[in-house]
Amino acid sequence: MEQRLIELESKLAFAEDTLEALNHTVFRQQEKIDQLQEQLRLVYQQLQGVRQAAAEPTPRFDPLYEKPPHY
Repeated sequence: MEQRLIELESKLAFAEDTLEALNHTVFRQQEKIDQLQEQLRLVYQQLQGVRQAAAEPTPRFDPLYEKPPHY
């Protein structure tokens, strides 16, 4: 009976260690997910800025703003 109790305690200790390791892994993964989401948000904002800049006419590249050669 005592041997059985020792085995159960050993299994419980192993399960607790495994659970702690899994919790730590999940925590680190969530931190990484949060970092990646923030990076993606910044890239998306930059992309939106580039799209807006590309959509706006600029005097240097838009033929409507070019001066005729005789000016």
